[in-house]
Amino acid sequence: MRRTFLGAGLALLLAATACSAAETAAVPTTTPAGTPTASRQDPAQADRTLASLRRVDDLPMWEMTYVGDYDPTVGTDAAPPSPFGCSLFAASGDPSRPLFARNFDWDANPALVLRTDPPDGYATVSLVDMSYLGVDADPTGDRRLLNAPLLPFDGMNERGLAVGLAADDGATARAEPGKPTVGSVRILRLVLDQAATVDEAVAVFGRHNLDFDGGPPLHYLLADATGASAVVEFVDGAMRVEKGRGGWQALTNVPVVGVPEERRRADHRYGVLAAALTKAGGVVDDRAALELLNDVRQGHTRWSVTYGLRTGEIHLRTAAGTERAYRLPVTPP
Repeated sequence: MRRTFLGAGLALLLAATACSAAETAAVPTTTPAGTPTASRQDPAQADRTLASLRRVDDLPMWEMTYVGDYDPTVGTDAAPPSPFGCSLFAASGDPSRPLFARNFDWDANPALVLRTDPPDGYATVSLVDMSYLGVDADPTGDRRLLNAPLLPFDGMNERGLAVGLAADDGATARAEPGKPTVGSVRILRLVLDQAATVDEAVAVFGRHNLDFDGGPPLHYLLADATGASAVVEFVDGAMRVEKGRGGWQALTNVPVVGVPEERRRADHRYGVLAAALTKAGGVVDDRAALELLNDVRQGHTRWSVTYGLRTGEIHLRTAAGTERAYRLPVTPP
């Protein structure tokens, strides 16, 4: 069902195309600090993971390849980000090149580009706000990095399924008996590991209760390589889903499910995205998408990223202005 991502010559296939090797330095395997809870790695796999850590930007932005397995149901849960940021959109006007894009707007924390390939899930690339792991700006040797798979704030998997979150201060989630409860950031890891399509991702949400304690509640944008997209929100305690139509779908920090488009566009960032995507017919490439994200960026935008859902191309722009490119081999469903 899935391909091996880090095996036999593919370990560096996701190499960045920006910044030379001379600009990065290997992390020495000294006595580590911190205690991971989710790692199911043997000692050699843990050491290889920590040794792969590279600083690539003055955000600071780091990269790490996670080697081995983890348990996505235990360990660290984050307080979700503040309601004052985040803009996302899915553009599928060109069905041969669907794209997912987002700004992550939050405090000036270090960030991590994380590669994972668990034995029982899909290979992924995701972005992590490292402060939620409890690590410092220089996390060298800190074993709490081994919990990083648990906290993706956005990401894409090898089937071309992408997901991102944004704060939705009015949302409420009511627990249903018999369902496991997971953190509102943790659910992204379960989606990336288990879902190949938007419908499968919605089903992952439906199998879990979400815990919004410790921070503002969230809503989510999903998109896949077929061009499908959906917003998942929690209204009056119940999960509600709105499928994308018309070649694009956008999300900021205002509710969209059941809300007339005119009212949605009263939100400035949503209105800018909606106007541009409508004019373009939902057809944007990664450069146009990054410029559109720039049009709605805020002073606290930490990163802008685009995910090519059929090409596997990932383009990242940090708050420091560095641009980096990656490629995740994608086999659409």
